[in-house]
Amino acid sequence: MHSRKPKVLHEVLGKPIIQHTFEVVKQLKPKKLVVVVGNGAEEVKKQINCKSVSFVLQKQLLGTGNALLEAKRALKGMKGSTILVLNGDSPLTTPKTLKGFLKKHKRNKNDLSFLSFSNESLPGYGRVLRNKHGSVIGIVEDRHATANEKRAAKELNSGVYAIEHNIMGYLGKLKKHRSSGEYYLTDIVGNAVKNGKNVEAYACPPDEVIGINTRSGLYQVSEIMNKRNISKWMARGVTFIDPSTSIVHPSVTIGKDTIIYPNTYLEGVTLIGKNCIIYPGVRICNSILEDGVSIKDNTLIEHSKVRSGSVIGPFTHLRPQSNIGRNVKIGNFVEVKKSRIGDNTRASHLSYLGDAVVGKNVNIGAGTITCNYDGIKKHTTIIESGVFIGSDSQIVAPVKICEGAYVASGSTITRNVPAGSLAISRARQENLKGWTKKRQLKTKKRTK
Repeated sequence: MHSRKPKVLHEVLGKPIIQHTFEVVKQLKPKKLVVVVGNGAEEVKKQINCKSVSFVLQKQLLGTGNALLEAKRALKGMKGSTILVLNGDSPLTTPKTLKGFLKKHKRNKNDLSFLSFSNESLPGYGRVLRNKHGSVIGIVEDRHATANEKRAAKELNSGVYAIEHNIMGYLGKLKKHRSSGEYYLTDIVGNAVKNGKNVEAYACPPDEVIGINTRSGLYQVSEIMNKRNISKWMARGVTFIDPSTSIVHPSVTIGKDTIIYPNTYLEGVTLIGKNCIIYPGVRICNSILEDGVSIKDNTLIEHSKVRSGSVIGPFTHLRPQSNIGRNVKIGNFVEVKKSRIGDNTRASHLSYLGDAVVGKNVNIGAGTITCNYDGIKKHTTIIESGVFIGSDSQIVAPVKICEGAYVASGSTITRNVPAGSLAISRARQENLKGWTKKRQLKTKKRTK
């Protein structure tokens, strides 16, 4: 990966690679979960952050066989349980595939089973060897396979195993390969077959077992996962105008009859209701949109909530902890931060609303600023229902504008405004008659 970061902590659609695998495993409800860590062990532990997980440190990186041998100590008391082995860098495996795999393993009373697939475009995977009757007799790593074995063995090993406890004893008998200095878990298959154990391979979808070893692989896996997510929502009644240009994280939920335009990014734990329209260039992260919301072009929404019927954008930024009411209009170049906006309120142009509590049916004129920061701490502005804020107004917090009050355009408000009052705070206008003509005469004299 050419990175200081441990490979499994690189992100696929907003989550570290290993987090995807971890969440799939949790759906299987295992009796015990063991994670073998090596390089960057503390960082990986911190990311998983789960008290029910046992971590095993592989002090020397001596291969997959050694990794499972190290984990064996953490599996004491699990006799009679099936051990499922997964790769931490393969985040596309689904719970459905794993459940089906374990069901076949149990039904056929196998001692060892593994998932296999066919895809010659993926290099580096071990090749499954079968005898003339079609039975599995072993796995040979790609780097050690002969030309004949590569031609004959097109079935590849995924690295996903189901192992009964009686097979774990073979781990101590694995031999180190001279060329790599590693112990291969794949060798356990041949050893089990030689000792008369029941071993079978079950085919799985190739894209579910793709491992990530490069930045290119990271992109490939992200693309597959994204296509999966979008296809799922289209099958449930969501329209994507151009699916190839949208990004949808697995934790996103979208309601029926919502329309998603190109170049949109739906990230994190985001919930979008029914009959919404998300126009081009929009990014929504960890937010909630109720039914019938429209998000216009080039808008950013972070950790916020927008209630039904509201229109946000274009070029709007809802910063974290913004709570927008029903049928609200937040328009062109408006920034809202940590504020609550009441139903039917309008802030249509060029305004900043920070640390504000705004009531219902309020008009926020163009160029309005809530001055919430005094250089040391933030203060709250309260604007009650029915208030009219004229254009180019500065409201210096802490301050309260009471119900039904008006603020004249160009005012700087520093004191509370009583209900039903008109607040004016600006210099008195003076008109100097004849000023333009006098100025022109002076200019002519200078040029002579």
